[in-house]
Amino acid sequence: QVQLVESGGGLVQAGGSLRLSCVASGRTFSPYTMGWFRQAPGKEREFVGSVTWSGLTNYAISMKGRFTISRDLAKSTVYLQMNTLKPDDTAIYYCAARTGLVAITTASTVGSWGQGTQVTVSS
Repeated sequence: QVQLVESGGGLVQAGGSLRLSCVASGRTFSPYTMGWFRQAPGKEREFVGSVTWSGLTNYAISMKGRFTISRDLAKSTVYLQMNTLKPDDTAIYYCAARTGLVAITTASTVGSWGQGTQVTVSS
């Protein structure tokens, strides 16, 4: 498994942008998929998107268009670029990873979680 540490969260006004980063450590020499989830207060954890070892991305339908995931294998880092943010995007954002070459689609497929980073979007 890998260990994950997120950064980049904070307070942003509606319509603004934010980029989250997540650095992996540990067994980073084996293929693994990285992705993002979020959890708003009182709600279940929600899939945002993921990127595979080969760079293939998949997104939750509601996230597609405003959110972009990218990955730097050399830095063992995944990024989440969030644009045109809305107050409904306020949540704790969690980095996730699973070993292998398959995309992440649900929380049950995740092997490693980061500690989360808070994103707050003010209206």
